[in-house]
Amino acid sequence: MSGLQNGSAPQTNGVVPNELEALCHDLKAKVDTFLDTPTEDEVLNSVKNQIIIARGVIDEALRRYRPEELSLSYNGGKDCLVLLILILASLPSSVSLQPSSQSQSPSPSPSNNPPPFPRRLQALYIRPPLPFHEVDEFVKATSATYHLDLTTSNQSMKPALTTYLRERPEVKAVFVGTRRTDPHGANLTFFDETDADWPRFMRIHPVIDWHYREVWGFIRGLGIPYCPLYDMGYTSLGGTDDTHPNPALKEQGDGPTNKADGQHFRPAYELTEDREERLGRDR
Repeated sequence: MSGLQNGSAPQTNGVVPNELEALCHDLKAKVDTFLDTPTEDEVLNSVKNQIIIARGVIDEALRRYRPEELSLSYNGGKDCLVLLILILASLPSSVSLQPSSQSQSPSPSPSNNPPPFPRRLQALYIRPPLPFHEVDEFVKATSATYHLDLTTSNQSMKPALTTYLRERPEVKAVFVGTRRTDPHGANLTFFDETDADWPRFMRIHPVIDWHYREVWGFIRGLGIPYCPLYDMGYTSLGGTDDTHPNPALKEQGDGPTNKADGQHFRPAYELTEDREERLGRDR
């Protein structure tokens, strides 16, 4: 990720932190700076409020579950990208990575040493039947950048999750980037167990109440690289068989905008209405 310097994480007892730890400290500093920077921009102030709420949900998840019990549903889309950044930025202050008690003894006790910082974050990418090459490449690139322990599945969602949890029985909860305006998102809460006929795990939805403009306010405000399809007018990503540039972003005539399907479209971040986000999706 451009702009990240892997050197700001504190060193302990002369031991250099692992790469994920350094990255997490950098992202935490970046999010903290964003929160502390005054602005009169209405959208950015809404983003700040949403960050605080989402961080609270992530902190609660990290209190309930150890890092090895958590995974992320990740497909390279804007919502799970925001979620990924917030999770990584929350790890340095997670209570699950702090000493279990504060000993008064002058001699250090092994039980008071914090557990080792994870070296990778577990994630699952469930590919659509006809994925975009750009999405696959973005998932691959960001998995390396953000040190994801990524499992890729070509199965549909239910069998993919069944297989994943069978192979990783330690996983008890999965972060999901679903938002309220997504299909099946209207009645979700921050923590929802799966339905009885699905593989059993806790679904965690820290960005459930984020609005479309806030998602892009976060991504652009923090300078987070995103999938290039969004600059071509795509606003919600599925497969090549059901995803098209958003007609609400179509430009009339030739202009200095990006081309898709032989037409000109403005970038995704110029859309403002939640209700128009999925106009480029067939389902």
